[in-house]
Amino acid sequence: MENSKPHFSLTRRAGDLIFVSGQLAFDSNQMIVQGGISIQTNTCIDHIEKALISVGSSLEKVVKTNVWLTHPQDFEEFNTCYAKRFPINAPARSTIASALMVSDALIEVEAVAYDPI
Repeated sequence: MENSKPHFSLTRRAGDLIFVSGQLAFDSNQMIVQGGISIQTNTCIDHIEKALISVGSSLEKVVKTNVWLTHPQDFEEFNTCYAKRFPINAPARSTIASALMVSDALIEVEAVAYDPI
């Protein structure tokens, strides 16, 4: 079986909406950061923020997130960390317990931002 990179766009604009693909807590060496759910949550949101900045937007424009947690018991710690990153006008959010495609990943986060052209 041939190894290949996943086929998707990091961001995609559709009118006034910017969709950011699901982000995992990868470090600069494409390894999942260690240290628990808070550090992985912050890393995922950092990646979303960088993706939005790269297309001229910002984290403050996020209106919806979808979150996958591998361990439901991480929810409270995740939620506390998430609230610090979105302190005002928190996005609508769905949070689901699910296995993820990358071992050691505790969380995946995708986002939709509203940023009129």
